Amino acid sequence: MPETPSFVPGPQYDGWLTGVDQIAYGGDYNPEQWPEDVWAEDVRLMNEAGVNLVSLGIFSWALLEPREGEFDFGWLDRVIGLLHAGGVRVLLATPTAASPAWLYAAHPDARVIDRNGTPMGPGGRGLMAPTAPAYREAALRITTALAERYGKHPAVVGWHVHNEYGAPVSLDYSVHAQRAFREWLRERYGSLDALNAAWGTAFWGQHYADWEHVQVPAATATSANPAQQLDFARFSDAALRACFVAERDAIREHSTAPVTTNFMATSCPSTDLFAWGREVDIVSNDHYLWAADPRGHVGLAMAADLTRSVAGGKPWLLLEHSTSAVNWQPRNVAKRPGEMARNSFSHLGRGADSIMFFQWRASRSGAEKFHSAMVPHAGTESRVWREVVDLGANLGRLTELRGSRVHADVALLWDYESFWAQDLEHRPSEGTSHRERIDTYYDRLWRDGHIVDLVRPGQDLSGYKLVVAPASYLLRADDAANLTAYVEAGGTLLVSYFSGIVDEHDAVHPAGYMAPLRDALGVWVEEFLPLRDGDSLTVRYGADAAGAGPGATDLTGTVWADDLVLAGAEPVGTYADGPKPGGAAITRHRHGAGTGWYVSTNLDVDALATVMADVYAEAGLAPSGIVEGLEVVRRTGGDAEYTVAINHTDDDAKLPLAAPATDLLTGDAVTGDADVPAGAVRVLRTTTR
Repeated sequence: MPETPSFVPGPQYDGWLTGVDQIAYGGDYNPEQWPEDVWAEDVRLMNEAGVNLVSLGIFSWALLEPREGEFDFGWLDRVIGLLHAGGVRVLLATPTAASPAWLYAAHPDARVIDRNGTPMGPGGRGLMAPTAPAYREAALRITTALAERYGKHPAVVGWHVHNEYGAPVSLDYSVHAQRAFREWLRERYGSLDALNAAWGTAFWGQHYADWEHVQVPAATATSANPAQQLDFARFSDAALRACFVAERDAIREHSTAPVTTNFMATSCPSTDLFAWGREVDIVSNDHYLWAADPRGHVGLAMAADLTRSVAGGKPWLLLEHSTSAVNWQPRNVAKRPGEMARNSFSHLGRGADSIMFFQWRASRSGAEKFHSAMVPHAGTESRVWREVVDLGANLGRLTELRGSRVHADVALLWDYESFWAQDLEHRPSEGTSHRERIDTYYDRLWRDGHIVDLVRPGQDLSGYKLVVAPASYLLRADDAANLTAYVEAGGTLLVSYFSGIVDEHDAVHPAGYMAPLRDALGVWVEEFLPLRDGDSLTVRYGADAAGAGPGATDLTGTVWADDLVLAGAEPVGTYADGPKPGGAAITRHRHGAGTGWYVSTNLDVDALATVMADVYAEAGLAPSGIVEGLEVVRRTGGDAEYTVAINHTDDDAKLPLAAPATDLLTGDAVTGDADVPAGAVRVLRTTTR
């Protein structure tokens, strides 16, 4: 399971879903929840809505294998036959995310154990202990049986392995995990001396002299060794991925159709999707708005950008989102009229070649009976159904977008190992949330109209005009060298506070805080100066930042400050007050042909606008100038550019066009400014040659 980090993004598979010649449209189909006489009606309604693809069998293990080794495929044969006759293609799932009761009863040792030693029983969803031999054997048995039976079925155009790995189960502390963790560590480090050095076990007398004494980081009297916890996060991710790879390989023995699994980009931090993306044939994602966030469409855009980035820029599958409200949040707000279409077109504009939902027909029973669906409890006389049909018709008009690509000039660093490390205990301030900084910087870029790739710090960055590092607490020396080389070659790098602090073992870099970025940024940190909860400070920013005068702007910072030592950088913002009055707060440094910027305090999205205007100018970029709330994304393919314009506001907006265009949803010719009514979407094609 240990692996050498590799930063080649995206799957190696270059195909798509055979027979799905339009934008894929549909959702999870769970016919086992309904009497068989409903199935034919389902297929008729799918045809009415323009559905051409469904995920099938995700939670059906107990029905397909009602007793160990005894299979019942008759009902699934009939469902697939009906779908095939109706022209609906199938992503056939392996049902291993919902283990049957007989498996729990026969193998209680295969239950997941939480950090406090509590076993997780049946009755919910989520896999059993991923390293338990009984679970792995049973999962491969049902997967192999499905692949043997349906591997060459003409309706089955792809495979949907498991469901949302890492949610709800990511960490397991069972005896099986204990045994597998030790083996993983042996392979990773080779010797106990190397393990002790990596984990810094001299601290608190934790030195290990016997492999059998090495434990999973279960509950302790105080905080567990952070390097141990970081390695356990790596191991746990690898253990889940090994389950996927085993099922994938079993399928490939009997089928040539592509294999995927549904990620939860930005919502499941326990899985390193860059590593997972290299294992799937086609990258897939699920996304759900957080109802409490009135700007949830920005988070949606970031999830879509991350999914496209994991796919290496290739088209990807949106396998789940919701037609309206979900059921599992504290307050499950229904989507407003038109919001489902806006969400769908944002995913489409950012690279998705499928728009699918959970689920087809709303469940009458169970934990998700209040979750919206394509066919809601209100039936086909409902607003949601009418919007589902309208969306299907509109997607049917956009077939030519399939396979087109999205180009980004800006990269934002997204590093799972750094996130795992930063989120551990005993950091200088509980206000240093990696996700808060990423969300804030991404929101600024979104408001300014920039398309963003989310990338690992070791990837090739040469194609980007600007690289933003909002939260790079853990930064390997070779990754820091990659960022430095990017600046030397002419790139513009912007780094936020609490970055470049530790190495891959969560040990402070030998030369101190931010040492690996000293050449790129021309500055280093002598001491952290975090603020008390609720306190703020003032940064005087601008050409005359060293003192009051024309051109200076006061910006408010919170959470954090640094005692900075300049090593070639110039201060473009200084602390007017706070723990270091007069000290450098924001710096700029010429290094080689490029520039490194450092922001040492927490600026909100509005304050960032002032700084980013100068950073953009340095990078050869500029804010789009389009009215805020009008989301504009572009895909390019062949001799055409496709502009997807989504108006998230309650006011009509205008989109300036550089060339005449055709509205693919209406067929209308558009010149000059394109009108985008409040809450509406337009998809415009322009010829590029």
